[in-house]
This record gives sequence, structure tokens and C-alpha cells, in this order.
Amino acid sequence: MRSSSFLLLSFLAGVCNVQGASDFRVCAFNLQHFGDSKSKKSNVMHTLTRIITRCDVCLLQEVRDIKETAVNLLLVHLNRYDTDHEYKAVASERLGRSESYQEQYVFVYRTDSVTIAGQYQYPDDKPGDVDAFAREPFVVRFKAPKTAIKEFVLIPQHTTPSNTTKELDALYDVLQHVRKMWKTEDVMLLGDFNADCGYLAKKNRKNVRLITEKRLYWLIPDKTDTTVRPTTSCTYDRIVVHGESFARAIVPLSAKPFNFQIAYRLTDDQALEVSDHYPVEVLLKVTDRVSNANQKTSHSKLLSLLIFCHLVLQVLTW
Repeated sequence: MRSSSFLLLSFLAGVCNVQGASDFRVCAFNLQHFGDSKSKKSNVMHTLTRIITRCDVCLLQEVRDIKETAVNLLLVHLNRYDTDHEYKAVASERLGRSESYQEQYVFVYRTDSVTIAGQYQYPDDKPGDVDAFAREPFVVRFKAPKTAIKEFVLIPQHTTPSNTTKELDALYDVLQHVRKMWKTEDVMLLGDFNADCGYLAKKNRKNVRLITEKRLYWLIPDKTDTTVRPTTSCTYDRIVVHGESFARAIVPLSAKPFNFQIAYRLTDDQALEVSDHYPVEVLLKVTDRVSNANQKTSHSKLLSLLIFCHLVLQVLTW
């Protein structure tokens, strides 16, 4: 009976999401050509809104907002949909070697969860290795007092498929530069690394310092499919954490892709309208300190749940 009670309590706690309010989720999502055209599709924007409002901080990639309207419209949707939080965004300049094709990195964040402590556009003009990146990282430092880590740096990267090995290796130099510049060890690198299948050959992995460095933890396991198309199965999108202190601040086994197609019951075509990538995400541990109001709410929910479980167990054992 004790084991049955425990299993039922665990199941119902998951269903009722008693701990859900304490999650701190960092996400990275390749939106696949997000701009004016995609922002006009109401079904797509609704799905994007549902996905992004799950996250405290969400890195958006492949933002091609030439008219500077798509991101603003997305923020309007986010703030209308989730009135419990306020969402803002900080964006890089337009990046790319070709004037006809450029992208932006955009961080969307909840203002009650994090504040921006610094931002830095990494220059690609190092002597001897000019133009290592097609889209140089736009680095942002966040203060997150609710988390166990308190403050962390996010380094985004959307690699060029034809140059994945070189760009991933060059990210190691970005990491070292940021560590010294901001005197911090708590750094996360994330994004569409194209780090699998034909773009990152196994024989080249030994040449990528981002992979061989022992103080870097790759949280999305190899052979995890982060692609939407049923004809592909590749671990392109990644989350990498630097340092043991940051690694200890991660909720174990929480790093994974979010399969929005299954979650929202979309067809293949409907899902591909949103993106050909799933977002990847990870949970950070939160501190035990919560407001009295939140404590009362949590205790009330837990008490109601325990009463319900007790009644269910009585019925089952009657």
C-alpha cells in the first residue's frame, strides 16, 4: 500500500504541476526564417507564443526581421497570452556575410525572472583568423536571483552548416574571451550548432576544443533528434555548460528538446510551418526562498492534492 500511495502521489503531483511555478527554464529555438511573412500567420504565432512562454529566457535564431515588426508583434502576443509575466527582448545587429541574407540573435526574457547585466557583440577580427563566424555570437549576461547560480552568461551560436567544425572550435575562443572580460566561470553556450549528421564528421570532433575541453558539459545527448521533419534524425541543437558550479546548478536530466508537435497535436505540415527544429531547453535549480504568498499558494495546492489522493486511495482500497 505504501508503494501504491507513493506512485499515485507522484503521478498526481506531476499532473497538477505543483512544482511548476518554481521551474526556471532556459531555451534555444531556431525559428527558421522568422520575419514579416511568418509573423502574419496567426496559427504559427499562436504556437510560437505557447512555446516561448514556457521559458524564462529563450534564445531565438534565424530571425530575419528586416521591417523590424515581427519581433515586436511576437512580444505583443507573448504579453497578451501570459499576463502573469512581462516579456521583453534584446537583439543583436543583423549578422551575415551576404547583404541579401542576414540574421539576428534575439533573447526573449521574463522581466520578473531575469535582468540584463551586460551585452557584448563579439567581433570577428582576430589576427590570423579573420571572419571565423558567419554570424558572430551576441553575448548576454543575465542576473537571475531566483536561481541557484544567481548570474550567468549565454553565448548563442547558429553555425553555418558548411563551416560547422571551424565555428564550433572558434566558440572556445569566445568562451575564453568572455570569461576574462566579465571574470565569470558560469557560461552557457547554446543554439543550432549543426553538430551532427553530415555537418560534423566524427573524425573532426577531436579538432573541436568545445568538445574536447573537460570543463565543458554537453547536456543534450548525442542521437537526440532535434529536428521536426520525419525524414531526419539529427542532434543539431545543443546546450553546453562551462564549469562545475554551473553544472551543479542544472536540474539533472532536464536538458532535452521540446516536441511541440506532440504537445500541441500538430500535423507534420502544421509543425513545419512553425519551424523545422524543435527548441531545446534546460532547467536551472531555484532557491528555496519564496515569498509568503507563493508559500501559502503552494501549501494550499499541496494540501488539496493530498486530500484528493487520500480520498482516491480510500475508494481504490474500499
